[in-house]
Amino acid sequence: QVQLVESGGGLVQPGGSLRLSCVASGSIGGIGAVAWYRQAPGKQRELVARLTGGRRNYAEPVTGRFTISRDNAKNTVYLQMNSLKPEDTAVYYCNADIRALRQWTYNNYWGPGTQVTVSS
Repeated sequence: QVQLVESGGGLVQPGGSLRLSCVASGSIGGIGAVAWYRQAPGKQRELVARLTGGRRNYAEPVTGRFTISRDNAKNTVYLQMNSLKPEDTAVYYCNADIRALRQWTYNNYWGPGTQVTVSS
């Protein structure tokens, strides 16, 4: 059973920083593309950042402030968030394409999400 679990969310003042982590666990054979999404109250879930084969893509509102990275040895994905703004307040979700052991295909997984609140 493959699972993704996020951590690192919380309450931070405007201008502050947070680093989110997402750990993949279970019988993992390989991890492909990874991404972070967010969903604010009353809004649709939106892509924040994506890392595929070394290429990084960011949503325009977070470009220059957020950085996505991964540690393959730890099956962990990170989202470093700097210069946070109140409009960054949302539940942040980790997403990854994962191949289970002894499987040939990749399936897409979501974590349960972690709340980030930016407020003074």
